[in-house]
Amino acid sequence: MELTEKTLNEEYIYKGRIIKVRRDEVELPNGHKSMREVVEHSGGVCVLPLTDRDEVIFVRQFRYPYKEVILEIPAGKRDHGEESPLECGKRELAEETGYTARELVDLGPFHPSPGATAETIHLFLARCDAHAGETHQDPSESIRGREATLAELATLIASGEFRHGAGLAAYARAVARGLIEPPLPEKGARR
Repeated sequence: MELTEKTLNEEYIYKGRIIKVRRDEVELPNGHKSMREVVEHSGGVCVLPLTDRDEVIFVRQFRYPYKEVILEIPAGKRDHGEESPLECGKRELAEETGYTARELVDLGPFHPSPGATAETIHLFLARCDAHAGETHQDPSESIRGREATLAELATLIASGEFRHGAGLAAYARAVARGLIEPPLPEKGARR
């Protein structure tokens, strides 16, 4: 059965610095017409960084849409011209944490919200040296880093404190590919 929808008309509703929003008229495979609202985004990366001590490097940052500080792993948009996902991953890791990756393993693309956005986030696992250098955060960001063991990460996931979608996807892909051994959550974690 054919599932592809044919675009009949595209209308841009908003064009901003980071996103564009358009409303498209489409023809469904059954011949009916419908409307689709699409958020265009340049895409980005998300890096699951591990030190030589098997510690995960987190960042905390205020996320305006949620009006709260969110625990994440380094991530960011591809905003430097024709920057490859690999180069973007290296840059975001260094800017946000001060760590440099000895090795970046490509974990593949992730579509965070395919019903509404055209954003693709490229996921990576980074093997990092044990010590951080200086961070070079974007002037529009205020980020604080911290490290935790893989068991602490499992606890944060089990308790629901770690809700970063791309971070969860990167962790799941790294575990599924056998790149990291999933530890059990620490005792006392909510399940």
